[in-house]
Amino acid sequence: MSFKLPDLPYAHDALEPHIDARTMEIHHGKHHAGYTKKLNSAIEGTDMEGKSIEEILKNLDMSNKAVRNNGGGYFNHSLFWNVMSPDGGSASGELSGAIDDAFGSMDGFKDKLKSAGGGQFGSGWAWLCVHPGGKLEICSSANQDNPLMPGIGCGGYPILGVDVWEHAYYLHYQNKRPDYLAAFTEVINWNHVSELYAKHK
Repeated sequence: MSFKLPDLPYAHDALEPHIDARTMEIHHGKHHAGYTKKLNSAIEGTDMEGKSIEEILKNLDMSNKAVRNNGGGYFNHSLFWNVMSPDGGSASGELSGAIDDAFGSMDGFKDKLKSAGGGQFGSGWAWLCVHPGGKLEICSSANQDNPLMPGIGCGGYPILGVDVWEHAYYLHYQNKRPDYLAAFTEVINWNHVSELYAKHK
């Protein structure tokens, strides 16, 4: 069974003014669609066909660049759309406590996430991961790598990811990545992140 490009859970312009509609159209309809198509081509006829994307990435031969790049791109963007929302609520309950324990406060979390994203040289991602037992950690990775892959990032399960490839922000923010990262923190879908935290802690 091949992978399909997931629908956006909101309209292209739903995240404005933080994330503009034209960027969303190109990012989802061109970039994510391209990763999806190339991933299907890369796994066709292999023992990876029919497995979940998580299974594929956790057991990946990292020298397989086609699956590493396109499988990562597929998973990363599928997460990315869902951890943003025009009205994502607020962190509460166990997740809120875990954020305070790990980063001191919500502001501390935002500062650490923006630092990880801003400090990633070139293209990549910044991640919030949960370890077994509920401990949170922030890390970054290059290109389309993610913490599910062997030896990448902080391990654990990524419950939030922010794309710092230029295609994610350049039309609107140009070279001002810090401004984009600050805008991203305004549209985090905390309801979804909380669900992922509860599922994977």
